[in-house]
Amino acid sequence: MDDTTTRSAWGRRVPIIVIAAVALIGAFTLRDYLSFDALARNRAELLAFRDANYLASVAGFVAAYAAIVAFSLPGATIATLTGGFLFATFPGALYNITGATLGAIAIFLAARWGLGERLSARMTAGEGLIRRIKTGIDENQWSMLFLIRLVPAVPFFVANLVPAFMNVALWRFAVSTFLGIIPGAVVYTSVGAGLGEVFARGETPDLGIVFEPHILLPILGLCLLAALPILIKALRGRKGL
Repeated sequence: MDDTTTRSAWGRRVPIIVIAAVALIGAFTLRDYLSFDALARNRAELLAFRDANYLASVAGFVAAYAAIVAFSLPGATIATLTGGFLFATFPGALYNITGATLGAIAIFLAARWGLGERLSARMTAGEGLIRRIKTGIDENQWSMLFLIRLVPAVPFFVANLVPAFMNVALWRFAVSTFLGIIPGAVVYTSVGAGLGEVFARGETPDLGIVFEPHILLPILGLCLLAALPILIKALRGRKGL
C-alpha cells in the first residue's frame, strides 16, 4: 500500500475518530450537565427562554439533540424528557424524533465513510457464517432496520453503527430510523411533558414505564410485525428444502 492510499484510508477514518474522541471526553465532562438534576435546577430559565424565543428554542434544541446522538454523548434520555417538558408531547415528540434522526444520520455517514464500505466488501467476499449473516440482512433490510429500532434492548448507537457496516442505503436508514423510534420517543416525551408535576413533588420520573405491559406489549407487537417477512421467508426456505 503506497503513502497516498494510506493517507486516504486514515483521512476517511478521521470523522469516526473525532466522534469517538468527543464521546470519550463527553462521558467524563458532560455527565453533570446532561442530567435530570441539571434540568430540574434550570427549568425556570429554560421555560422563560422558550417563551421569549420559541423558534430559536426549537432550532437550538433539535441541534443539541442531534449533537448528543451524533457524538454518542450521555444524556439522550434527558434530552427526550426535556423535549416533552419544553414543548409538550406534541410537537415535542416530533422535535425529539427529528433531532435523533439527524444525529443518527451523522454518525451513520461517519461510520460508513470510515469503515463501513470496507467491512461490507469483506463480508460479501467472505464465506461461511459471516457471508450468510450478510446475505440474510441484505435480503431483509427493511425488517431488520425496523427491528433494531423497535426492540428496547438494542442500544441506540448500536442501531446506528450496524447498518453502516452493512452498507445500507442512506435513505432506508433515515426512513427506518425516523419511523422506528416513534413509539419509544412518544412514550418518553409524554413522561417529559409531565415533569412539571414531578418537579413539584421533588421526585424523579419513572423511566421504566416503557417496560410496563400496556406500553411494552404494543411495541413487541410492532417488533413481531417487522419480523414477519423474515419468518415467512424462513418458512418458505424450509419448505423448499
